[in-house]
Formats: sequence, structure tokens, C-alpha cells
Amino acid sequence: MAVAKLLAAFLAVLSAGTGGAGAWDVKLELDDGMPLIHMLRPLLSTGGHLGRKGRVPCDSWRFAVETNTLRDWKTIPARCEKYVGNYMMGGHYRSDSRAVVNEAIAYAESLKLSGNGNEVWVFDVDETTLSNLPYYAKHGFGAEPYNWTTFGNYVQEANAPALPETLRLYKRLQALGIKPVILTGRREDKREATAKNLASEGYTGYEKLLLKPQDVKVHSVEFKSGERKKLEDAGYVIVGNIGDQWTDLLGEPEGARTFKLPDPMYYIG
Repeated sequence: MAVAKLLAAFLAVLSAGTGGAGAWDVKLELDDGMPLIHMLRPLLSTGGHLGRKGRVPCDSWRFAVETNTLRDWKTIPARCEKYVGNYMMGGHYRSDSRAVVNEAIAYAESLKLSGNGNEVWVFDVDETTLSNLPYYAKHGFGAEPYNWTTFGNYVQEANAPALPETLRLYKRLQALGIKPVILTGRREDKREATAKNLASEGYTGYEKLLLKPQDVKVHSVEFKSGERKKLEDAGYVIVGNIGDQWTDLLGEPEGARTFKLPDPMYYIG
């Protein structure tokens, strides 16, 4: 039965073409509820067709990014703009984020807290608590070179939406008695806008909001690991750490457990 459904869905997608929006309208599902389109997507324009032009399929490129195998890249490959756009705007990005957060919540619920109120969980901001997708959708989903000025202006508007899955984790941790700490690579001149945006999207009651000093030149791993060390020195126990970049998670102390959210739009070294 599942094979028949798979064949029917594949023929429906082929008849819709490899480049049109109709290719993403297939609604058939497997018995376990997983949309068939996710099984077929790498065979179509967003993976196979575009990928063949660049010798590496865009889904394989994204895998290399997420595993921190591919590093120090400045923009996504031009051939992958459509792929990344479909990934971010479709259900796949949300589904991947949900898988990460489900595991994070299961882990948090398994913890035996000290009762001293000193357990904290570290959250990044961009593409972790808040989504800059409204900005990147206008700038090629990362295919355009990063522009400090235009992105800075966007941040100051303080209108970035929350990532729903991260907000779910945030609220669950608070209910469990684990205090959130917000640690971002944004500079101090963005503090007011960042605090305003977080509050408007439901991120309230956090223990600390830590931003990078305005004029200090320091790599992200050094800055964030240094701030986590300060937390531990102050008596906090970092039970969890979540971010979209590997630089959010690497460098001692990392926290008892780290969780990597997907982000194929940009790389921070």
C-alpha cells in the first residue's frame, strides 16, 4: 500500500513539473503520517536538478553545513537559493526544529534539579529564539553577501518573530524551574531592540541577557565560552545550551548538553 502511494505521489509531482509551485502541493501521506514529498524532494529541482549543475546536491551541501564539515563559507551557493528558500519556508525547517526541541524537552524533563534554583539553560538569539527569516527572504536566503548596515537596521526594528519550537522549549524549562539565559553575539548597541523584541514575542522572565561588548574584537567561540565560564564562576549550573551555529555551542564550558538547531542561511566562524 505504501509503495502504491509513493508511486502515485511521484507521478503527481512529475506531472506538476520540477520547477513550479505545484510540485509542493502533494498531500498524500504514509501510514505513519510522514508526507511523501519529503522523501521525494531530493530527487527534484531543489536537490537533484540544481545540485547536478554544481556537482554536489544542495541537500548534501546542507548536510555538510549542519555537521560542521563545511566551514568558513560566506554565502550559500547561488544554485541552492531555491532549495534553501523551500527548506526554510516549507515544513521541513519546522519539522527539523521540532525534532531538536522534542529531544531537548525530553532531556530537561529527565533532570533531577538541585532545588537551589541555580540551573540555567543558555539560548542564542538569531535563528534560535528569534527568526530573521523576514529579512533573509528578501536577501536570497543567504545567497547575497551579508550587509552589516541593512541587517542592523532590521534588528533595530525589533519585529523578528519567535521560532515557535524554541519558545515551546523556553516555556517548558521555566515550568520545570530551569532559568533561561540569553547569550547573543549581537553588540550592546542592540540591547534595547533585542530586549524589546524578545519581550514582544513571549521571551520574558529570563535570568540574564548577555550581549557582546560594543568595541571588543573577539571570535564568537571565545566570547560565548567566556560568558558561560562567568556563569559557572557565579554559581550557575549550565544544564543545557541551544543555538543555530556551532560557535554557539563549542568551547568549554559548553554546558551539560548542547542542541543544534538548523540554519543553512549563514555561517558564523
